[in-house]
Amino acid sequence: MLTLKELQRLLSGELLTPETNTDMDCSEIFASDLMSDVLAFMHPGSILVTGQVNTHVIRTACLADVAAIVFIQGKRPDDAVMEEARLHSLPIISTSCSMFEACSRISRFIPDGG
Repeated sequence: MLTLKELQRLLSGELLTPETNTDMDCSEIFASDLMSDVLAFMHPGSILVTGQVNTHVIRTACLADVAAIVFIQGKRPDDAVMEEARLHSLPIISTSCSMFEACSRISRFIPDGG
């Protein structure tokens, strides 16, 4: 099992919300750019890996009880997205990894693929 802090290191990511808790366990990961899939299939408390960087992602994350979000491809959300994430104390990590690379790295540490 990984903590969010370890996941950040594993993905060579940057924590964009340093005021949030990174000691949480990352036992489940869900990777998708389709927010409808997040709402339909993601388990509450999972980490979302996505290339979408808009306020809709944050709102969906709140509805789906997402524990944290990892933005791929070096994408960085704008100020409105970050403000919404901070409002909900939602940890945000940005990584230069592609979706495939991020999932490949994570899969080595999450039992049963998470």
